This record gives sequence, C-alpha cells and structure tokens, in this order.
Amino acid sequence: MSNTFIPEWQASEAVVLAWPNEQTDWAPWLSAVRETYLSIIRIINASDAGVVLLCREQDIPDIEAALPEDARVLLVAARYNDTWARDFSFLTCGPLDAPFPVEFTFNGWGNKFNASQDNKLNQTYLAPLCQQPLRTSDVVAEGGALEIDASGHLLSTASCLFNPQRNGDMSLEAYQQTFAQMLGYSAFTVLEHGHLEGDDTDGHIDTLVRFTPEGNLVIQAAENRPEDSHYAGLHALVEECKTKLPGRELYLLPLPDMYSEDGDRLPASYANYLICNRTVLLPVYQQPEDAEAVEVMQRAFPHHNIVPINCATLVQQYGSLHCISMQVPCNTFKPDVVQQLSKGVSRYV
Repeated sequence: MSNTFIPEWQASEAVVLAWPNEQTDWAPWLSAVRETYLSIIRIINASDAGVVLLCREQDIPDIEAALPEDARVLLVAARYNDTWARDFSFLTCGPLDAPFPVEFTFNGWGNKFNASQDNKLNQTYLAPLCQQPLRTSDVVAEGGALEIDASGHLLSTASCLFNPQRNGDMSLEAYQQTFAQMLGYSAFTVLEHGHLEGDDTDGHIDTLVRFTPEGNLVIQAAENRPEDSHYAGLHALVEECKTKLPGRELYLLPLPDMYSEDGDRLPASYANYLICNRTVLLPVYQQPEDAEAVEVMQRAFPHHNIVPINCATLVQQYGSLHCISMQVPCNTFKPDVVQQLSKGVSRYV
C-alpha cells in the first residue's frame, strides 16, 4: 500500500484551483462564478488547507483585491484552456511521509475540447512546487474518472475508460497494468451503469459513486424520481454496486432536476463533493433536494463537517465542485511553498 493513490480524506495541505477568466467557458457567468470560487477558497482555508490558485498574470491584481488579506492563497501565473483542475492536475501517490505527484495525459475528455495548455500545467507550473519528481504516463485518464478507498480499491467507469477517443481500443487488462504501475491499487472495479445527461466526461466516477473513509459508498441515485429519464440507469448502478462491492453501506443521494436557459438537462450531482481535512464541501443547487442531500451526507460522513456551497453557477458549464478542485496531501509540496502558503495572499516567483 505504500505507493498507492492517496484517498481524498487523508490530510491535505492545499487544494489546486484555476481562476475563471473571459477566455474560459465561464465568460457568460464570470462575476457569479468568481463569487463561487471565493466562497470555496474561504471554506478550504477554514478547513486548514491553503489554495494554489492558477491564474493569468493580468488577473493577479484583481484577485488580490477580491481576496481577504488573511486568505492562504498562493497565486501561480499560468496559461490554461479552462478550469477543470480535477482532470488536469496531478494525482498524489505514495507513502504519506513522502508522497509523489503522478500525471496522466489529458486530451479534453476524448478530444471534445482543446486541452493543449491544460496538458502542460503539471510539468510547467505544479511539478516545480513538489518535493518529489513528477511521474508521467502517456495513457489518457482524468482525476475525476478515478476513486480509491482506504484499502486501495480503485473505481472507474466503463463509459469513460473505453471511449475510443481516449486510448483507442485499449483493453481492460492494459488499463489494469497501467493503473497498477502508476497508482498501485489493490483491487480494481469498473462500473457499467449510470450516466447524467449533459455530462461531457462520459460518466466520471466522481459524479456517480464515491467512497467514504469507512469504506462505504455514496451514490448519486434517482430513487426520488422514478419517472425520470435517469432512473433506470442510476437504479441499475445502485444494484451493480451491491453486487460488485458487497458488504458496504450505501448512502443514496436524491437527484435534482435542473435545466440550462436553453432547456438542456444539467448534470447536477451531489456526489461531486470535495473532502478537505475534516470538512466536506458539498455542492448544492438551490433545489428542493438540497436539504435531503445534506442529511444523507451527514450520515455518510459522521466525523466530518458538511458545508453546503451553492454551485448552481458551476453546473451551468456541466461540472461541479469536485471537478474544479484537486486536493494535495500533506508533505507533497516543498517546505518553502507550504511556508509561503501560510503567509496570506502571495505570488509564487
């Protein structure tokens, strides 16, 4: 287990975010989405972690003005296509006293979007912050497609892994070999069911099924909407989890019913939460199901503080809170970086 992908609930020293600007998909909602980011930064800081904020050089003065002086934010001037840090930032593996960064290739979720700048972010901007050298794989995979528990049981989805625009006709055995080498798992389960309409990722696991520290499962279900077009697939997902991951308690989240201004269904998932130390940052959407989602999560995470954050703006771009963030376990960054993170808002030079 010493070189295994580190679960999200292990202690984090920081979270990586990328600041929205008018060149990203957030242009129509820029003011609102930036307010959402500021809320998320505040909660991360209150959860005893700093924020490494990738941003354009020209945005730094405005960001400095928007952040409270005591915010623990390290501003890193960078070039990027968009802000989905979960899918382009490095994953962290290894022993907790000397973790190392690991990256896969990012190609915009199967060549759907240009990701040429995003794919260089680790090597150009983030790896220099780390104590250990970056390990790189040319296999295409995203952080949102991979979930692991305390025993090293890795989860992913067939719809994502076997999209030919990612790795051609790469076999399950080849994925097993790659993930064993890069992530060091002890068991690997690929789920066949479940997908949210409007999801550009081909069914990332972090929109569907998540582990808890006790090894239980939080599932984005649709039991509250038996007439919904999602019901059959998500009900089949729940049954599949019972079969393939037996002996675990299941915590079923309700499904909200959200649409864009154009009338398209939005993939609003309560399972797209971020664990940051003893806090769970839970996306809520100003929907009637929000209260039940909070209650389910409080039962699933009895030792964590559940903090709901309004992510109604984030889901307008078909993602949510987990998608825009990547946690960095303690002992990953160089001591001078951690020290700088503790000193308020500063620029990394």
